[in-house]
Amino acid sequence: MAQSIEVRNITLEYPGETGTVLAVDDVSFSVAESEFLCVLGPSGCGKTTILNMLAGFLKPTKGEILIGGKPVGAGQDRGVVFQDFAQLFPWRTARRNVEFGLEMRGVPESERRESSTRFLKLVRLEKFADSFPHQLSGGMQQRVAIARALAYNPAVLLMDEPFAALDAMTRDEMQKQLTEVWQATKKTVVYITHNVAEAVYLADQVLVLAPHPGTVKAELRLDLKRPRDPLSPEFVAAQRDLLGLLQH
Repeated sequence: MAQSIEVRNITLEYPGETGTVLAVDDVSFSVAESEFLCVLGPSGCGKTTILNMLAGFLKPTKGEILIGGKPVGAGQDRGVVFQDFAQLFPWRTARRNVEFGLEMRGVPESERRESSTRFLKLVRLEKFADSFPHQLSGGMQQRVAIARALAYNPAVLLMDEPFAALDAMTRDEMQKQLTEVWQATKKTVVYITHNVAEAVYLADQVLVLAPHPGTVKAELRLDLKRPRDPLSPEFVAAQRDLLGLLQH
């Protein structure tokens, strides 16, 4: 089951060479169950820091984060997909990468195989189940990473610019496939990006951050029908609105 997210006045400070560094300052937002949130902003605005706090990798200096009404801690209710292709285990096939979390949980082999088959099929890679990461393109590796994150059925999917290193055509195709996967699984998604068109294509809601320190500049809800047409007047207008928010 998907779960809601409530972020309440989180601040993160860390020690620097010349004193305390304020990375994120008093950030609040909420994400409804099964909603797709994009966090948008320039480099250095704290996007990845916020994602790491949602994942439980970092603890806020102040404030709190609730997922499904419970404080965030270590747990398997969140799946994380990073930008780096090296997140896959190179010595494991695509199938065995997808099964890794289930294996650590002690799920029987037959159930692991059924689950990996299902999610590899969902990301259109069932024919590559026995391929190793070095035999797959960058986009295919990211699809395996998405399947792995979904396989142990997390309530929330956290994604840190997963398509940033891909070429433009592959990135466009990955955005389409991610939308299909999200609609099929109904997960709550928090997706980090610095790409305005990507945010408009994917999101129900966009959180715009300002840098140094990271603060919430604006929130924009996108009520555009799916599948979204990047050439439609509504899509172009939403891009213009977001660009205006980033520039002012």
